[in-house]
This record gives sequence, C-alpha cells and structure tokens, in this order.
Amino acid sequence: MSESSGDNRSRGNQRGGNRSSHSGRNGQGGYNRGGNNRRGNDNRGGQRGGYRDDRRDDRRGGHRDDRRDDRRGGYRGGRDDRRDDRRGGYRGDRRDDRRGGDNRGGRPQHANRGGAGQRDDRRRDRHNGPQRSGYREERLNLREREPEIPSDVNPKELDPGVRQELRSLSKDNADKVAGHLIMAASLMDTDSDKALAHARAAKDRGGRVSITRETLGIAAYHAGQWKEALSELRAARRMSGGPGMLAVMADCERGLGKPAKAVELGQGPEAEELDAEGRAELAIVVAGAHHDLNDYAAALETLRPESESTDLPPVTALRVTYAFADALLATGDIDQARQWFTRAKEMDTEKVLDTDERLRELGGA
Repeated sequence: MSESSGDNRSRGNQRGGNRSSHSGRNGQGGYNRGGNNRRGNDNRGGQRGGYRDDRRDDRRGGHRDDRRDDRRGGYRGGRDDRRDDRRGGYRGDRRDDRRGGDNRGGRPQHANRGGAGQRDDRRRDRHNGPQRSGYREERLNLREREPEIPSDVNPKELDPGVRQELRSLSKDNADKVAGHLIMAASLMDTDSDKALAHARAAKDRGGRVSITRETLGIAAYHAGQWKEALSELRAARRMSGGPGMLAVMADCERGLGKPAKAVELGQGPEAEELDAEGRAELAIVVAGAHHDLNDYAAALETLRPESESTDLPPVTALRVTYAFADALLATGDIDQARQWFTRAKEMDTEKVLDTDERLRELGGA
C-alpha cells in the first residue's frame, strides 16, 4: 500500500473504529456501501472494530489486509469476500444487492441519472470544453499509461445499475471505463495500488460520471491516499447528492490529522439522512475521532445510542458492541467493558475479533 499520504492518527491505541465494508462487493460488481446483506464473515471489526480499511501489520483480531493499528475508529472497508466475480464499479449501495437500482446510501434518485433525460456527455467525453495548452497531450499520455484491462474482462459483466450510469459516454469509452471499474473492484483487496491505477484511468475517461469519482475515492482511500480520496468523494457527492460515503469521508479527515473535521461531519445535517446502519458506521468513526482528541467520554456517548439499536445487521451490531466495549475501557469502566467484550465474543460466531485477547487483558474468561 502507498503510505505517502501518511496516517496522522495515533497508532496502536485506537481500537474500535468503524471502517465499513466498502470493499464488500455484491457479486454484481457494485461496491456495497455497507448494506444489510453483509455476511457474518465480515472481518471488519476484527481490527479492534475500525471502519477503516485497516492495512497495518498489527492485526489484533482480524485477518484482513489491515494496514493500520489504530483501531478506535476508522472506516475500515470490510472485506467479506462478496466479490464473487469482477463485475466492477464501486457502487457501494447499502442495500441488498440491487441489480438495477441506484438508491445509494440514502442518495435521492435522480431522474436524469443514466436515463433518457440525462444530458449527453458524449461530446464532452471527447472534448471537455476549453482546453489549456498541452491538455490534449496530457490526456494522450495518460491513456498511454493506462493499466491494461485483461482480455477476459467483459464490460457487460458490470453491475447493470453502474452500467446505466455510463450511458452518457460513447460506447467504446463506456466499455473501457467499465473494464477499469471491474478491475478496480477486483483488485481492491489484493493490490490497492493497481486498483487505484484502474480507478484513476476510469476517472480520466469518464470524470463527468459520478460513479467513476466515487470509485476513485474509495480506491484512494484503500490505498491510504486520504487527500485524493476526500476530494473525489466530495466530487461524487456534488454530482449525485445525498449522504453517501460520509463515514469514509470522516475517516479520511482523521487520516489527514483533522479529527475535529471528522466530528463536524458526523454532526452535520447530512448525517440525519443516513439509515440505521449508516449512522452506526459513522458513529464508530466519529467515536474514533473523539478518541484522537482524547475526549473519551464523548466517544462513549457517540456510541451509546447505536449500542442500544435493534435495527442493525448482525455484523454492524457486532462492531458497535466491540467499539462500545473499547470506549468503556477508555473511560476506565473496566467492569462494563468486560461485559461488553463478553457480549461481542458471544456475537462473533466467525471469530474475526480479538475479544479473547481483550478479555484476557482484562482478566476475564
């Protein structure tokens, strides 16, 4: 993974963040933003509960390619092996495997997204308005440096909902973008740098389509490029609206050493638009940000409503339980922390968390 952006979160002591399952593909190639169809083997939460795409070596309880050891609140890009194929696109719908729908993470449906009323960007795809000197040469150089799309990648395998969004592009270019989206999705867990290269190529070819910006944002996030990730996710949100990827964006702020900004995002009006799972994911990130600020009481209170929720999918409920236990421990409430770690252990049927170790540390069973 590329570490050039730097992870400014204090490492080693942040054990319970939220890093969601953004690499949870739904088998159609859409990139689930943490939906209710998550299987129990979601290794998120194994890394001390973080939401981030934890890719550091200190895997205190998870087996993912976790690259951070600050587990007290990140967006963790949980990898639950839902990519049964490479059907690309980082769609991230927090829903249950929509094959054609686009209702991403609380985003409003736009009548013109990929439909007949959508403005035709085919010309813009080839000639995006006034061009500065050297622009065309830059584009040609970028195309020459594009990562190769394997011959067995079929653009038609792209998730139909994602494919719909590419209709504003010329057919040949849409096929290229689809191939890069498929490759970005399929490589996200195994080679984040190559995934990032494919995502950048998709954006270069289809930057006016929100899904390319979102995919690049998530790929950059997985590669630890927080600034680029934040920029692209903001662009995707401007283009399509809604609160999608709010928890990832908050975690990027943490990665940039701005936990107060992460807290601010968690308290903004868009957070109110999230569904129960999205709110829980964001709460874990915000709790981690409070921990970064040494405000352990605020971290605990951020998680308390989610710890009482009955509307969460099992995996999300597990991560919230773990994060809440860790927050209790940070405030010095060892007895309650032990009880909540025990509860998390009972919920963790896949044994992806490090609850046994945590309980041993606390003198529990």
